[in-house]
Amino acid sequence: MGTKMWAGRFTKETDERVNDFNSSISFDARMYKQDIEGSVAHATMLGECGIIEKAESEKIIQGLKGILADIESGKLQFDPTAEDIHMFNEAELTARIGDAGKRLHTARSRNDQVALDIRMYLRDEIPVIKKLTAELAETLMRLAEKNLTTVMPGYTHLQRAQPITFAHHLMAYVQMLLRDLGRLNDTYKRTNIMPLGSGALASTTYPINRQRVCDLLGFDEITQNSLDGVSDRDFCIELASALSVLMMHLSRFSEEIVLWCSWEFKFIELDDAYATGSSIMPQKKNPDVTELIRGKTGRVYGDLTTLLTMMKGLSLAYNKDMQEDKEAVFDAIDTTKLCLTTFIPMIDTMKVIPENMRAAAAKGFINATDCADYLVKKGLPFRDAYKITGTLVHTCIEKGLTLETLPIEEYKALCDTFDEDVYEAISLETCVMQRKAAGGPAPESVKAQIEYSKKALEALK
Repeated sequence: MGTKMWAGRFTKETDERVNDFNSSISFDARMYKQDIEGSVAHATMLGECGIIEKAESEKIIQGLKGILADIESGKLQFDPTAEDIHMFNEAELTARIGDAGKRLHTARSRNDQVALDIRMYLRDEIPVIKKLTAELAETLMRLAEKNLTTVMPGYTHLQRAQPITFAHHLMAYVQMLLRDLGRLNDTYKRTNIMPLGSGALASTTYPINRQRVCDLLGFDEITQNSLDGVSDRDFCIELASALSVLMMHLSRFSEEIVLWCSWEFKFIELDDAYATGSSIMPQKKNPDVTELIRGKTGRVYGDLTTLLTMMKGLSLAYNKDMQEDKEAVFDAIDTTKLCLTTFIPMIDTMKVIPENMRAAAAKGFINATDCADYLVKKGLPFRDAYKITGTLVHTCIEKGLTLETLPIEEYKALCDTFDEDVYEAISLETCVMQRKAAGGPAPESVKAQIEYSKKALEALK
């Protein structure tokens, strides 16, 4: 193992167990590109400001670009004994170009360096997650357009409640995804702030140009306080929070798919490519993808809890506890991307079974509200109409009938306001088609929702 960058103060070698415990190269190596890009910008600024010789600055930049090329080609492998990716890159640079490499760290600390790297890494990952989220929303809207008149039961308390359409149900999830995109956009804004120049905690006495580094790296602005610059991890927490909400939405949808593809519902059938079988029951077709998403949602929640717990007791400024930020936020990112990339084609290839949805909607008296509304429109107070309809439902249950098959004499015996037109009023198609209020399940309303959502999606991309 090479000499530690901070070895001058110490007279003994670090215990190997401490080296292993302290090391983060195993997980922060994924930030190699951001670390090198940040160092290139820093070296450029140092040379322009005359803090180091321009020739040395250029030599450093070329050396860093060579390291990046060799890592990406596979020619250069990460040293597992290195403390972290920052020390690995600097040690490799010095080995390649000599003493000039030792000047790279002038006017910066690992504290502001790592703060820069993690912001740059998350800044690169957020658009990837946004693209996947938008792709899922687009997939759902395409499916909704095909099912504008596919009647199904809407539920409360997992009990059949009122008739809706499958398109209407799908568009509810689109609204959730639009909010997810809004949260990711907000998180990106607070992530895209440049901390380099904060030093260890108290900036630096060198005449650096932070704004120049900010511009070179494409940040929106610089951090305004050096203590906060190195100790802020709000953006990590905010991203993990946004991903937790996104995963919660995927989990809710997954739960419905688990129900829908069961024989008890059979509203949909998953494509064989996105289902699994049983080792002993040959008839089984299991929705393992959706079950795993439900489980992985808890994992992302755990990542958020890790970050919140890690930060809750830390005094300013940097503390080694904060090394734990990376594994948690990286895992939240990786897990969410994995779930989205599997969920999207599963939805896109699943088979919808409209006749089963319609058959389920025909049961459970889900047109009872419309029966009550029929009486209200003829002048009865809603509470009276509600009670009469409840009594009719009770009569149907006793006689094994539905509101559609109950004879008109039974209706009139309870309330002479009823007439033959009640059957039209309580038909499932009428119940759905008449719900034209903005946001409702009528096809024209859902079409408007789709158009609105398409425009909103474009604005959020």
